[in-house]
Amino acid sequence: MKVEHQVWLKFKPGTSPEVIQGHIAGLASLKKIIPEVLALKIGTNFTERAQGYTHGLAVTVGSRAGLKTYLEHPEHVRVATAVRKDADVMALDFEFSE
Repeated sequence: MKVEHQVWLKFKPGTSPEVIQGHIAGLASLKKIIPEVLALKIGTNFTERAQGYTHGLAVTVGSRAGLKTYLEHPEHVRVATAVRKDADVMALDFEFSE
């Protein structure tokens, strides 16, 4: 079964738009770097329903093993560590069939 890895980001007050865009670009680049990524989408929240979370990331991988590989990949670790310095992060992973 495929796995969807969803992440909500709430950038801390005072984080500049340039820093936020750098983080977004870093996250988006993971699709080209990590072979297990089948699809990656990232965007800005436009509703009031997300309890202050400002951005969402959705990464699709082929399996739970693929998710583990993605999460442990050195580039993901580097990008995620940088993001966590400037944002609160909430994640959810689930399996699905098409």
